Amino acid sequence: MCATCGCSGTTAPHEHGHGHTRVITLELDVLAKNDQLAASNRRFFAEHGIVALNLMSSPGAGKTTLLERTIRDVGGELAVSVVEGDQASGLDAERIRATGCAAVQINTGSGCHLDADMVARGIRELGPPDGSVVMIENVGNLVCPALFDLGERAKVVIMSVTEGADKPLKYPQMFRAADLMLLTKVDLLPHVDFDAGRCTALATHVNPGLDVLPVSATRGQGLAAWYAWLRTRRP
Repeated sequence: MCATCGCSGTTAPHEHGHGHTRVITLELDVLAKNDQLAASNRRFFAEHGIVALNLMSSPGAGKTTLLERTIRDVGGELAVSVVEGDQASGLDAERIRATGCAAVQINTGSGCHLDADMVARGIRELGPPDGSVVMIENVGNLVCPALFDLGERAKVVIMSVTEGADKPLKYPQMFRAADLMLLTKVDLLPHVDFDAGRCTALATHVNPGLDVLPVSATRGQGLAAWYAWLRTRRP
């Protein structure tokens, strides 16, 4: 079990006495190694003028649907390619490739997040062109992905109106780490009990510097603002 996030991958010993100290040491070691690899990824992206974005959310928040719409609308202009992270299957990568976009699938097994080494291997296989945008669709999870730097330009947390409006208080590390929150599926607001104003207020309370954009990938609401935000991230 991972000492940092609880997924399988790094064995955390269960000892009496000094066991807790040992677990903390392993956590720091795991994150320090990841940060070194993330720094290497960041240098690669900078050298090639690539904008990498880390997209994070709960399962079912609409990441893949948003990516499909984004690629179809602005993929030619921004030359988008995708690293897909899931525990199993290649379903999301197949959906992305159906848009004509290059995608590589990374399956983490029982792991609950992508790390910098996985992304580096994915990028080598993907081979994104210089000056392009790489969307990294992380494993659906509001806990572990917030802890792991991938070398990205920005972190984007995606939250839907079908979730609880108090998610920013329950998962503050995720919202604190993010540069942008996309509030998705806003076309459903007339049909669900969701206080968008309260959710936005809680998110910006946790992270006063957080940008928040309401969007609907199916109806197109707010997408112009999302695309404008993407354009500002280009070198």
